[in-house]
Amino acid sequence: MKTSAILLATLAVVVALPAAAATPELAVAPNGRFLVAGDKPFFWLGDTGWLLLSRVDRAETETYLQTRKRQGFNVIQIMVLHTAKTTGRNGAPALVDGDPARPRTTPGDDPAKPDAYDYWDHLDWVATRAEQLGLYLALVPAWGDIATGKVLTTANAPAYGRFLAERYGRRPNIIWLNGGDTRSEVNTAVWDALGTTIKSIAPKQLMTFHPIGRTDSSWQWHDAPWLDFNMLQSGHRSYAQEGPNAKAEDNWRYIAEDWARLPVKPTIDGEPSYENIPHGLHEKAPQPFWRAADARRYAWWAVMAGAFGHNYGENNVMQFFLPGADTRNFEADIPWQQALAAPRAPGADQMQHVKALIESRPMLDRVPDQSLVTDNGTRYDRVLASRGKAYAYAYSYTGRPFTMRMGAIAGKDVRAAWFSPRDGTTTAIGTFPNSGVRRFDPPGETAPGNDWVLVLDDAARAPVQ
Repeated sequence: MKTSAILLATLAVVVALPAAAATPELAVAPNGRFLVAGDKPFFWLGDTGWLLLSRVDRAETETYLQTRKRQGFNVIQIMVLHTAKTTGRNGAPALVDGDPARPRTTPGDDPAKPDAYDYWDHLDWVATRAEQLGLYLALVPAWGDIATGKVLTTANAPAYGRFLAERYGRRPNIIWLNGGDTRSEVNTAVWDALGTTIKSIAPKQLMTFHPIGRTDSSWQWHDAPWLDFNMLQSGHRSYAQEGPNAKAEDNWRYIAEDWARLPVKPTIDGEPSYENIPHGLHEKAPQPFWRAADARRYAWWAVMAGAFGHNYGENNVMQFFLPGADTRNFEADIPWQQALAAPRAPGADQMQHVKALIESRPMLDRVPDQSLVTDNGTRYDRVLASRGKAYAYAYSYTGRPFTMRMGAIAGKDVRAAWFSPRDGTTTAIGTFPNSGVRRFDPPGETAPGNDWVLVLDDAARAPVQ
């Protein structure tokens, strides 16, 4: 009887313990470089679902969120207001007379009753469903054009920010992307008012600024009290579409610059070139399209350079395109449901591999270290490297041979392996002395898209391959 009583008491305690939160509160790690979720390192793997709130219903949202969850994504980037006339899929306007100070809310929240189920009820449901799936929502309060068009102003931005923060400020899975594809140095008073208001009411929720292409939030907002981490937009131009001194496709350059800034803040590429979108977006002449190999390159370059995670986007999905039903932008060509995965969008399936490798070793002590590669190249021949105390990575987009400086990590000997960004498989190379320099030759022929990650581990404590 005593044994049974002890067992029952133990079970009662176990049952009484609260379940772990699906989306623990995010915070900047103590070293200022990365994020943590609760007390665990958090690798941000984001997908771009800009028009989710206005173009898809609950059932379609479920399909989208479930798919991205299965593919390893943990953050979804969404516009709250695309324009002042934004409506939900059911036609419910987000604002009264297009005024950000007057969000339109109605009694009730029954999705079967259009008069009751307003735009904000739908965002409530999306946020709750995402949280249940362990997904964070990175919300753009108002796309940049709304401020450029003088709809969002210093007069109404505080009221709009107060509404958002009071309604969503206690949710653990909400992140704020101030701005929205806009120049950081334009309408600064508007963005500062919006950011300051939200942050004053929801101080624990993380916030950044989503800037226009080939710029970085740090250029204008690095010291803003409301900016917790930096975000850049490296997309969507190619080397051929920019001048010789521009960063163009070299998103790692923005990350490296942010890494060197003080005070230290985490940084991420919030909008690299999307898979299946034309180079440059707005060129008159036909252009090639960015493909899965490019999406992988942007991800690995950014992370190796010191980013705390990465964002992916697919052209048809980010606008939730349906032929014949929606406005067609940027040469979208297939229903978004067909662009969620391979064969049309293999990059969406491949993003999980960068997350898996980074999470397989201690994340918070990782630093970029380009001195590891002694014969580096430029553009596609650039090899990006980073290391922890007992491991090192080097990413080659073309699979060209390269030489590594040994001895930068712990251990008398190192165990080397090739990791495939395409399918996440690992191929052992061998064990070598951890001194001097050593040349490594990736499998296959040297060519863009034959990308590989060299993984070096202290042989005495290397993870099982």
